[in-house]
Amino acid sequence: MMNMLSIFSPSNYAPFNIACEEYILKNFPEDVFLLYINNPSIIVGKHQNTLAEINYEWVREHNIPVVRRLTGGGSVFHDPGNLNYSFLMNESEDFNRNFERYTKPILAVLQELGIPAILEGRNDLTINGCKFSGNAKTNAFGKTLQHGTILFSSNISDLTAALNPREEKFNDKAVKSVQARVTNVSDHLPYPLSLQDFVTLVRAKVRTMYPDIQDYTFSLRDKEEIQALMNSKYDTWEWNFGKSPRYNLCHSLKTKVGIIEFYLLVNKGIIEEVNIYGDFFTNREISELENALCGIEHKPETVAKVLKDMEYKSFFGEVKLEEIVKAMF
Repeated sequence: MMNMLSIFSPSNYAPFNIACEEYILKNFPEDVFLLYINNPSIIVGKHQNTLAEINYEWVREHNIPVVRRLTGGGSVFHDPGNLNYSFLMNESEDFNRNFERYTKPILAVLQELGIPAILEGRNDLTINGCKFSGNAKTNAFGKTLQHGTILFSSNISDLTAALNPREEKFNDKAVKSVQARVTNVSDHLPYPLSLQDFVTLVRAKVRTMYPDIQDYTFSLRDKEEIQALMNSKYDTWEWNFGKSPRYNLCHSLKTKVGIIEFYLLVNKGIIEEVNIYGDFFTNREISELENALCGIEHKPETVAKVLKDMEYKSFFGEVKLEEIVKAMF
Protein backbone atom coordinates (compact mmCIF):
# COMPACT_ATOMS: atom_id res chain seq x y z
CA MET A 1 0.00 0.00 0.00
CA MET A 2 1.38 3.41 -1.00
CA ASN A 3 1.97 6.12 1.57
CA MET A 4 -0.19 9.20 1.73
CA LEU A 5 1.55 12.54 1.17
CA SER A 6 1.05 15.81 3.04
CA ILE A 7 1.92 18.88 0.95
CA PHE A 8 1.92 22.56 1.84
CA SER A 9 2.02 24.62 -1.34
CA PRO A 10 4.97 27.02 -1.65
CA SER A 11 2.82 29.53 -3.57
CA ASN A 12 0.19 32.07 -2.58
CA TYR A 13 -1.00 32.59 -6.17
CA ALA A 14 -4.47 31.14 -6.68
CA PRO A 15 -4.07 29.98 -10.32
CA PHE A 16 -0.96 28.03 -9.30
CA ASN A 17 -2.69 26.37 -6.35
CA ILE A 18 -5.80 25.40 -8.30
CA ALA A 19 -3.48 23.99 -10.98
CA CYS A 20 -1.76 21.97 -8.22
CA GLU A 21 -4.93 19.97 -7.71
CA GLU A 22 -5.21 18.87 -11.33
CA TYR A 23 -1.48 18.15 -11.51
CA ILE A 24 -1.61 15.95 -8.39
CA LEU A 25 -4.70 14.09 -9.61
CA LYS A 26 -3.00 13.32 -12.92
CA ASN A 27 0.53 12.58 -11.74
CA PHE A 28 0.65 11.31 -8.14
CA PRO A 29 -0.06 7.64 -7.47
CA GLU A 30 -0.30 8.40 -3.73
CA ASP A 31 -3.25 9.83 -1.84
CA VAL A 32 -2.50 13.49 -1.08
CA PHE A 33 -3.53 15.95 1.60
CA LEU A 34 -2.82 19.44 0.24
CA LEU A 35 -2.90 22.77 2.08
CA TYR A 36 -2.51 26.21 0.54
CA ILE A 37 -3.08 29.87 1.38
CA ASN A 38 -3.89 32.31 -1.41
CA ASN A 39 -3.42 36.01 -1.74
CA PRO A 40 -6.75 37.82 -2.34
CA SER A 41 -8.57 35.93 -5.09
CA ILE A 42 -11.96 34.56 -6.11
CA ILE A 43 -12.50 30.89 -6.88
CA VAL A 44 -15.65 30.13 -8.88
CA GLY A 45 -17.40 26.79 -9.31
CA LYS A 46 -16.89 24.83 -12.51
CA HIS A 47 -20.43 25.45 -13.80
CA GLN A 48 -20.86 29.08 -12.82
CA ASN A 49 -21.17 32.24 -14.87
CA THR A 50 -18.11 34.06 -13.56
CA LEU A 51 -19.35 37.59 -14.23
CA ALA A 52 -22.61 36.93 -12.38
CA GLU A 53 -20.68 35.84 -9.28
CA ILE A 54 -18.34 38.76 -8.77
CA ASN A 55 -18.36 42.52 -8.31
CA TYR A 56 -16.49 42.98 -11.56
CA GLU A 57 -15.57 46.65 -11.06
CA TRP A 58 -14.20 46.02 -7.55
CA VAL A 59 -12.28 42.95 -8.69
CA ARG A 60 -10.63 44.81 -11.58
CA GLU A 61 -9.84 47.82 -9.44
CA HIS A 62 -8.11 45.64 -6.84
CA ASN A 63 -6.44 43.37 -9.41
CA ILE A 64 -7.95 40.22 -7.89
CA PRO A 65 -7.31 36.93 -9.75
CA VAL A 66 -10.48 35.00 -10.59
CA VAL A 67 -10.01 31.26 -11.08
CA ARG A 68 -12.42 28.51 -12.14
CA ARG A 69 -11.89 25.25 -10.25
CA LEU A 70 -12.59 21.62 -11.19
CA THR A 71 -15.46 21.18 -8.73
CA GLY A 72 -18.99 22.53 -8.80
CA GLY A 73 -20.68 24.59 -6.10
CA GLY A 74 -20.49 28.29 -5.33
CA SER A 75 -17.89 31.02 -5.42
CA VAL A 76 -15.54 31.77 -2.55
CA PHE A 77 -13.18 34.59 -1.66
CA HIS A 78 -9.65 33.70 -0.54
CA ASP A 79 -7.11 35.87 1.24
CA PRO A 80 -4.11 35.27 3.55
CA GLY A 81 -6.49 34.68 6.47
CA ASN A 82 -8.13 31.77 4.67
CA LEU A 83 -6.73 28.23 4.82
CA ASN A 84 -7.61 25.88 1.98
CA TYR A 85 -7.38 22.11 2.18
CA SER A 86 -7.77 19.34 -0.38
CA PHE A 87 -8.01 15.58 -0.16
CA LEU A 88 -6.97 14.02 -3.47
CA MET A 89 -7.69 10.34 -3.10
CA ASN A 90 -7.04 7.31 -5.30
CA GLU A 91 -10.61 6.14 -5.37
CA SER A 92 -13.71 7.13 -7.25
CA GLU A 93 -16.09 7.79 -4.36
CA ASP A 94 -19.86 7.59 -4.61
CA PHE A 95 -20.68 11.12 -5.71
CA ASN A 96 -23.81 11.26 -3.57
CA ARG A 97 -21.87 10.44 -0.43
CA ASN A 98 -21.88 13.29 2.06
CA PHE A 99 -18.92 15.47 2.97
CA GLU A 100 -18.38 14.04 6.45
CA ARG A 101 -15.37 11.85 5.74
CA TYR A 102 -12.92 14.56 4.67
CA THR A 103 -14.24 17.38 6.85
CA LYS A 104 -13.78 15.22 9.97
CA PRO A 105 -10.19 16.29 10.80
CA ILE A 106 -11.10 19.99 10.55
CA LEU A 107 -14.08 19.58 12.83
CA ALA A 108 -12.04 17.48 15.27
CA VAL A 109 -9.37 20.20 15.62
CA LEU A 110 -11.97 22.89 16.25
CA GLN A 111 -13.97 20.82 18.69
CA GLU A 112 -10.81 20.04 20.65
CA LEU A 113 -10.27 23.80 20.86
CA GLY A 114 -13.70 24.09 22.43
CA ILE A 115 -15.41 25.49 19.31
CA PRO A 116 -18.86 23.97 18.54
CA ALA A 117 -18.18 23.49 14.82
CA ILE A 118 -20.46 21.13 12.87
CA LEU A 119 -21.18 19.94 9.34
CA GLU A 120 -24.49 21.55 8.45
CA GLY A 121 -26.59 20.92 5.38
CA ARG A 122 -24.75 19.11 2.63
CA ASN A 123 -21.37 20.80 2.51
CA ASP A 124 -21.02 23.73 4.94
CA LEU A 125 -19.13 23.83 8.21
CA THR A 126 -20.68 26.24 10.69
CA ILE A 127 -20.20 27.70 14.15
CA ASN A 128 -23.39 28.74 15.91
CA GLY A 129 -25.20 28.83 12.58
CA CYS A 130 -22.58 30.93 10.78
CA LYS A 131 -20.58 29.46 7.91
CA PHE A 132 -16.78 29.35 8.11
CA SER A 133 -16.11 26.65 5.52
CA GLY A 134 -17.62 25.73 2.16
CA ASN A 135 -16.71 22.37 0.63
CA ALA A 136 -16.93 20.89 -2.85
CA LYS A 137 -16.08 17.58 -4.45
CA THR A 138 -15.84 15.79 -7.76
CA ASN A 139 -14.62 12.59 -9.35
CA ALA A 140 -11.86 13.48 -11.80
CA PHE A 141 -9.29 11.37 -13.63
CA GLY A 142 -10.61 8.29 -11.82
CA LYS A 143 -9.98 9.80 -8.39
CA THR A 144 -11.84 11.80 -5.76
CA LEU A 145 -11.13 15.45 -5.08
CA GLN A 146 -12.76 17.06 -2.05
CA HIS A 147 -11.63 20.48 -0.95
CA GLY A 148 -12.75 23.26 1.32
CA THR A 149 -12.00 26.71 2.61
CA ILE A 150 -11.54 27.71 6.24
CA LEU A 151 -12.19 31.34 7.13
CA PHE A 152 -9.68 31.71 9.94
CA SER A 153 -8.97 35.45 10.05
CA SER A 154 -10.19 36.67 6.67
CA ASN A 155 -11.18 40.22 5.81
CA ILE A 156 -14.96 39.75 5.75
CA SER A 157 -15.56 43.22 4.29
CA ASP A 158 -13.40 42.35 1.28
CA LEU A 159 -15.23 39.04 0.92
CA THR A 160 -18.55 40.90 0.86
CA ALA A 161 -17.28 43.49 -1.64
CA ALA A 162 -15.77 40.92 -4.01
CA LEU A 163 -18.81 38.61 -4.12
CA ASN A 164 -21.49 41.22 -4.52
CA PRO A 165 -22.62 41.18 -8.17
CA ARG A 166 -25.53 43.17 -9.52
CA GLU A 167 -27.85 40.20 -9.98
CA GLU A 168 -30.39 42.10 -12.05
CA LYS A 169 -27.84 42.36 -14.88
CA PHE A 170 -27.84 38.64 -15.67
CA ASN A 171 -30.33 36.10 -16.94
CA ASP A 172 -28.80 32.65 -17.12
CA LYS A 173 -29.20 29.06 -15.98
CA ALA A 174 -25.84 28.79 -14.23
CA VAL A 175 -25.76 27.64 -10.62
CA LYS A 176 -25.72 30.67 -8.29
CA SER A 177 -23.86 30.97 -5.04
CA VAL A 178 -26.02 31.07 -1.95
CA GLN A 179 -24.99 33.93 0.32
CA ALA A 180 -24.80 32.94 3.98
CA ARG A 181 -23.82 34.59 7.23
CA VAL A 182 -20.11 33.96 7.64
CA THR A 183 -17.69 34.01 10.54
CA ASN A 184 -13.97 33.65 11.22
CA VAL A 185 -12.67 30.78 13.34
CA SER A 186 -10.43 33.25 15.18
CA ASP A 187 -13.49 35.00 16.60
CA HIS A 188 -14.42 31.84 18.51
CA LEU A 189 -11.05 30.72 19.88
CA PRO A 190 -10.68 30.45 23.66
CA TYR A 191 -7.17 31.90 23.36
CA PRO A 192 -5.13 33.59 20.58
CA LEU A 193 -3.83 31.23 17.92
CA SER A 194 -1.97 32.12 14.74
CA LEU A 195 -2.98 30.68 11.38
CA GLN A 196 0.39 28.93 11.18
CA ASP A 197 -0.26 27.26 14.55
CA PHE A 198 -3.69 26.24 13.30
CA VAL A 199 -2.07 24.70 10.22
CA THR A 200 0.20 22.69 12.51
CA LEU A 201 -2.81 21.40 14.45
CA VAL A 202 -4.64 20.41 11.26
CA ARG A 203 -1.64 18.57 9.82
CA ALA A 204 -1.13 16.76 13.13
CA LYS A 205 -4.78 15.69 13.24
CA VAL A 206 -4.64 14.35 9.67
CA ARG A 207 -1.50 12.44 10.67
CA THR A 208 -3.41 10.67 13.45
CA MET A 209 -6.16 9.69 11.02
CA TYR A 210 -3.75 8.57 8.28
CA PRO A 211 -0.74 7.09 10.14
CA ASP A 212 1.16 6.29 6.92
CA ILE A 213 1.24 9.95 5.81
CA GLN A 214 4.57 11.55 4.92
CA ASP A 215 5.49 15.18 4.28
CA TYR A 216 6.37 15.99 0.70
CA THR A 217 7.83 19.09 -0.93
CA PHE A 218 7.22 19.80 -4.62
CA SER A 219 10.32 19.13 -6.71
CA LEU A 220 11.62 21.62 -9.26
CA ARG A 221 10.03 19.49 -11.99
CA ASP A 222 6.70 19.48 -10.13
CA LYS A 223 6.75 23.27 -9.90
CA GLU A 224 7.66 23.68 -13.57
CA GLU A 225 4.85 21.38 -14.71
CA ILE A 226 2.31 23.04 -12.40
CA GLN A 227 3.43 26.42 -13.74
CA ALA A 228 2.98 25.18 -17.31
CA LEU A 229 -0.53 23.91 -16.53
CA MET A 230 -1.33 27.21 -14.83
CA ASN A 231 -0.11 29.21 -17.85
CA SER A 232 -2.11 27.13 -20.32
CA LYS A 233 -5.32 26.85 -18.30
CA TYR A 234 -5.88 28.27 -14.83
CA ASP A 235 -4.40 31.70 -15.50
CA THR A 236 -6.25 32.24 -18.78
CA TRP A 237 -9.37 34.22 -19.65
CA GLU A 238 -10.59 31.30 -21.75
CA TRP A 239 -10.87 28.97 -18.73
CA ASN A 240 -11.82 31.43 -16.02
CA PHE A 241 -14.35 33.52 -17.96
CA GLY A 242 -14.80 31.92 -21.38
CA LYS A 243 -16.05 28.63 -19.92
CA SER A 244 -19.07 30.38 -18.43
CA PRO A 245 -22.46 28.99 -19.53
CA ARG A 246 -24.61 30.95 -21.98
CA TYR A 247 -26.01 34.11 -20.41
CA ASN A 248 -27.83 37.34 -21.16
CA LEU A 249 -26.51 40.59 -19.75
CA CYS A 250 -28.49 43.80 -19.59
CA HIS A 251 -27.22 47.07 -18.19
CA SER A 252 -28.20 50.71 -18.60
CA LEU A 253 -25.77 53.61 -18.42
CA LYS A 254 -26.83 57.13 -17.55
CA THR A 255 -24.59 59.70 -19.26
CA LYS A 256 -24.68 63.40 -20.11
CA VAL A 257 -25.79 62.46 -23.62
CA GLY A 258 -28.69 60.35 -22.35
CA ILE A 259 -29.48 56.79 -21.34
CA ILE A 260 -27.63 53.98 -23.16
CA GLU A 261 -28.89 50.42 -22.68
CA PHE A 262 -26.87 47.33 -23.58
CA TYR A 263 -28.34 43.87 -24.07
CA LEU A 264 -25.83 41.09 -24.76
CA LEU A 265 -26.14 37.37 -25.40
CA VAL A 266 -22.86 35.65 -24.56
CA ASN A 267 -22.06 31.99 -25.16
CA LYS A 268 -18.79 30.39 -24.02
CA GLY A 269 -17.30 33.83 -23.62
CA ILE A 270 -18.17 35.00 -27.15
CA ILE A 271 -20.68 37.80 -27.78
CA GLU A 272 -23.34 36.32 -30.07
CA GLU A 273 -25.87 39.13 -30.04
CA VAL A 274 -25.84 42.83 -29.13
CA ASN A 275 -28.72 45.27 -28.95
CA ILE A 276 -28.14 48.89 -27.98
CA TYR A 277 -31.04 51.17 -27.06
CA GLY A 278 -31.45 54.57 -25.43
CA ASP A 279 -32.46 58.19 -25.82
CA PHE A 280 -29.08 59.39 -27.09
CA PHE A 281 -28.67 61.04 -30.51
CA THR A 282 -26.48 59.54 -33.21
CA ASN A 283 -25.53 60.31 -36.82
CA ARG A 284 -24.69 56.67 -37.56
CA GLU A 285 -26.71 53.50 -37.67
CA ILE A 286 -26.28 51.83 -34.28
CA SER A 287 -26.52 48.47 -36.05
CA GLU A 288 -23.00 49.08 -37.44
CA LEU A 289 -21.60 49.01 -33.90
CA GLU A 290 -23.84 46.10 -32.85
CA ASN A 291 -22.56 44.03 -35.77
CA ALA A 292 -18.93 44.91 -35.03
CA LEU A 293 -19.30 43.72 -31.42
CA CYS A 294 -20.77 40.35 -32.43
CA GLY A 295 -18.38 37.40 -32.59
CA ILE A 296 -15.73 38.87 -30.30
CA GLU A 297 -14.61 37.75 -26.84
CA HIS A 298 -16.59 39.26 -23.99
CA LYS A 299 -13.38 40.66 -22.60
CA PRO A 300 -12.81 44.33 -21.60
CA GLU A 301 -9.70 44.87 -23.71
CA THR A 302 -11.28 43.24 -26.78
CA VAL A 303 -14.49 45.26 -26.43
CA ALA A 304 -12.50 48.47 -25.90
CA LYS A 305 -10.48 47.88 -29.07
CA VAL A 306 -13.60 47.39 -31.20
CA LEU A 307 -15.22 50.52 -29.73
CA LYS A 308 -12.12 52.58 -30.50
CA ASP A 309 -11.77 51.11 -33.99
CA MET A 310 -15.42 51.96 -34.67
CA GLU A 311 -14.94 55.54 -33.38
CA TYR A 312 -17.58 55.00 -30.71
CA LYS A 313 -18.07 58.74 -30.08
CA SER A 314 -19.65 59.02 -33.53
CA PHE A 315 -22.44 56.81 -32.13
CA PHE A 316 -22.78 58.15 -28.60
CA GLY A 317 -21.16 61.57 -28.47
CA GLU A 318 -18.92 62.68 -25.62
CA VAL A 319 -18.94 59.57 -23.44
CA LYS A 320 -15.78 58.13 -21.88
CA LEU A 321 -14.57 54.83 -23.29
CA GLU A 322 -14.24 53.29 -19.83
CA GLU A 323 -17.89 54.13 -19.09
CA ILE A 324 -19.07 52.25 -22.17
CA VAL A 325 -16.84 49.25 -21.50
CA LYS A 326 -17.91 49.09 -17.84
CA ALA A 327 -21.58 49.07 -18.88
CA MET A 328 -20.99 45.95 -20.97
CA PHE A 329 -19.82 43.86 -17.98
